[in-house]
Amino acid sequence: MLIRHCVEESNVDESLVVIDPRLVRHVVIVNGRLESMSGLIDPASHLNLDYADHKVTTCVVAEKFEVKARVRYGNEGLVFASVNRSAFEHYGRVDYTQRFFDMVKAVKKKRQIRNLKKGEMH
Repeated sequence: MLIRHCVEESNVDESLVVIDPRLVRHVVIVNGRLESMSGLIDPASHLNLDYADHKVTTCVVAEKFEVKARVRYGNEGLVFASVNRSAFEHYGRVDYTQRFFDMVKAVKKKRQIRNLKKGEMH
């Protein structure tokens, strides 16, 4: 299983450069296909010159953002597109720890709502 930054083939130019880097997702690749994917990346963490820990610099190219879509392979393995340096901006400091706690809280809340709805249906 591989977790990668990924871009749709339609968002890559002929030089293998990502056209719009805000349209990148995290994906799980299994057997050359997208197994699952996240929402679009957050520019404040992925395209931020002030936050170097998780910059998106290269992306695996997939035919489209759809579960079971194929990723592209070349003679040397996965095909990657690069993100142009001009895509990066200064967004300021990112408190990734707080973002993580906020995400966990949101997931728990979503799960509680889903469980409540399940209870209503039975």
